[in-house]
Amino acid sequence: MLKQHRELSMSIRRTIENNEEAGIRPSKTYQSFVAAAGGHRELNFIEKDVKNYITREVRNVSEQEDAKEFGRAAFEYFGDVISFDTTYNTNRYNLVCGSFVGVNHHGQSTLLGCSLMKNEEIESFKWLFQCWLRCMGGNAPKGFLTDQCASMKKALEACMPTTIHRWCIWHIMKKIPSKLNRYKGHADIEQEMSQDVWNSHSKDSFDNFHTLIPCATKSSIEAQFQDAYTHAKFREVQAQFRGKANCITRLKNSALGYSVYDVGEQVSSSIFNKFVVTYDSVAAEVKCECLLFESRGILCRHALSVLSFEQASQVSPRYILERWSKKVKRRHTHIKSSHDEPLMEPRSKRFNQLVFRSQNICKFASESEELTTILHRAYDNVMAEMEALKAKRKGTYKPV
Repeated sequence: MLKQHRELSMSIRRTIENNEEAGIRPSKTYQSFVAAAGGHRELNFIEKDVKNYITREVRNVSEQEDAKEFGRAAFEYFGDVISFDTTYNTNRYNLVCGSFVGVNHHGQSTLLGCSLMKNEEIESFKWLFQCWLRCMGGNAPKGFLTDQCASMKKALEACMPTTIHRWCIWHIMKKIPSKLNRYKGHADIEQEMSQDVWNSHSKDSFDNFHTLIPCATKSSIEAQFQDAYTHAKFREVQAQFRGKANCITRLKNSALGYSVYDVGEQVSSSIFNKFVVTYDSVAAEVKCECLLFESRGILCRHALSVLSFEQASQVSPRYILERWSKKVKRRHTHIKSSHDEPLMEPRSKRFNQLVFRSQNICKFASESEELTTILHRAYDNVMAEMEALKAKRKGTYKPV
């Protein structure tokens, strides 16, 4: 069959698009057309045409729009705290490249936008932040991490006045050697600062925080986190359950369901750390002064120790953050894609509506030869009427 005689009708194209979105292979799609038509000879196109249409039209058209939608969806779930950096320069064009980065529910970096700027002046940053906010539906993040750029700070204050701005800890720690090298014993100071900054009370506690720990307890609370969290985040929760074994919990005072506990944690053979934990049994609220939940979004071993002491079987939903949930990925499958109705061209929408209605008519007419004849006659009349209207609009219609 010559290429110029091969053509995909709108009905065929829409079926190909729907099958591609459903994950059906092009070869299977083509075979379904063959079966419906009664053989290869009855089709005016070949399997290669189906594959070419998918590559040329379906995937290429959808990539840009879908990428934007996935970016917005990612910001919806992981845009609470954003890190913005402009350390990468494209020297060839003398432009500054900036990136907006968040953290997904697996603890991995996820790109939420990028930019190219001519300079790093206040007005340039204002323009960038305003454009980025518009792309993200006008919703500003709760927190914004940057380096110590003064221009960036002023632009943020103007564009996101309610957002908490903090300096990135990586940039701060990177400058410590140059700031402290003139002091005696600066190496020891650096080490102590590093431990204080990262909230690690010993090297072992830091190592254990990143260790894959098997679920070894029968705690219903641990099972609650296991069911809700991604594997990456659940490993961190498991580390806290393991550390609970090193904690000794003592009730300090209690009144009207509000209790104060002293939790002692053994971090080495000779070192004990003490933490104050409060528990409100009425509100099912537990707080520890180590602030691990506030900083990393997981309950600390000290709070878990108090919950065990109180014989709590479940934690309040407020301690199971949706941003670490397994369900985030599943919910992303429901975001708008380039095949969804709001993004369809008007002609495609009308075509889908007509096909949907005609299916019921065809099903009804196929019950008998008489009904089929009536439908054919109606089709002929409607076709003639539509052709007349189309010709009239083009100015070529001649009344009989």
